[in-house]
Amino acid sequence: MTGTREALEQLRSMLADVLRFDDASRYSDDELLVTMGELEALGRLVDAHRAAFAGEVAERSQVELGEQRLSARKSCRSAVELVERVTQVSGFEVRRRIALGSATRSRSGFTGEPIGAAFPIVAAALAAGDLGADVACTIIRELDRTRTVADPISLAAAEQALVAEATGGGDGAPVRCTADELRVQAQAWSTFLDQDGREPEDERAMRRRGFRLGRARDGLIPVAGELMPEVAAKLTRLFDAHLSPRSGTGFMTDEERAAAAESGETRSTDQQRHDVLAAVIDTAARSGEHPMIGGAAPTVLVSVRASDVESGRGVAHADGVEVPISLRAARHMMCTGGIQKVVFDDNGRIITLGSPERCFTPHQRRAIILRDGGCLIPGCSVPSSWCEIHHVIPDVDGGPTHPDNGVLLCWFHHRTIDTSGWGIRMLRGVPQIRPPAWLDPGGGWRALTKSPTRLADQRDQRGRKPAA
Repeated sequence: MTGTREALEQLRSMLADVLRFDDASRYSDDELLVTMGELEALGRLVDAHRAAFAGEVAERSQVELGEQRLSARKSCRSAVELVERVTQVSGFEVRRRIALGSATRSRSGFTGEPIGAAFPIVAAALAAGDLGADVACTIIRELDRTRTVADPISLAAAEQALVAEATGGGDGAPVRCTADELRVQAQAWSTFLDQDGREPEDERAMRRRGFRLGRARDGLIPVAGELMPEVAAKLTRLFDAHLSPRSGTGFMTDEERAAAAESGETRSTDQQRHDVLAAVIDTAARSGEHPMIGGAAPTVLVSVRASDVESGRGVAHADGVEVPISLRAARHMMCTGGIQKVVFDDNGRIITLGSPERCFTPHQRRAIILRDGGCLIPGCSVPSSWCEIHHVIPDVDGGPTHPDNGVLLCWFHHRTIDTSGWGIRMLRGVPQIRPPAWLDPGGGWRALTKSPTRLADQRDQRGRKPAA
């Protein structure tokens, strides 16, 4: 084993001597592409051994081994944590390596007899450096879904065909399939292998349903998954209800209809769906009908330094997501959910723990709903029950948590109120709206409500006025 480690160290040193990190810019076009291909071939061989070693660590860290499992003896909760600490790669990558290593390693049965790898053709191509980890994982993931229902001979044929396409021995030889092209082919094989209908379609759907949050990219959290048809239908109708054009009926005034028509909608349909979903999530969290966490309703904890809020520079951090959130998002959540001041000394000890700032109570919220009737921005169709309460004078600036300082805004208009150009002020407890300059160059303020009872009162008042 010492000889293997020394050989690897020598190989790494030789590679560092052959290539410098900035060498790529010095190559001609053809040299660049050829060298990149050779590096990838070397990387495939390295990835195969990375997966094999990760799979072995997982095998020696099985729960059945109790305190004798390798991860426990190294003071780690699991094989994933142990590999993370040794390699310093992400948990996602560790799990991928373990899955690949476990599916391509030979094992021993209970009586000691050898058991071949679950995917022997993939294992052989991987060990030879002919197959990359990305492609190998794709083949295994798609074919493994059919293992319980597929004919073993057909499954082996599918594995053989996909490996051939990936290594340049398939119909497109000698050109190799890219990882994305192979994914499409693997999905087609998966559908073919699982077409016999041994399980009712509804049962298969129940088995495959799921919803996943991905890793942060460019400040966003991707989502993926598969919904049951009836769940998708409900969500679709929910989107339709709030994304369809307003019919012009209901309690919108003529002025509101004109403002809505002139303002237009700058958000794409996908962005509008996102904002509807955000409102649904907020409404569900407020409902009190979900399990408690730590004795309280599900609440996102956001931490931000007071100095960053004051200077307007920096970021905030929300528990449950890895990517930082902007100060604008933090101020939005502070306006909606309140703040609690915590002071640390230079060593990190908590020396002051303030009381949480009071949010609008359910009674106050009901009163504001009756007064405003929905999101105050003209043309917005989000109902009052989905809206958040915005502090017109911010809480951090001393604005009271009182109906005279709170108005209803939907998630999107609340999130963008500081940059959208819409102005909101309170005059003797009554909200007034000023459109953006591009919409109303005069910039006039006017009282606005979407409450049907208040609109009825306004009509009655206009009807009682004597004719000029």
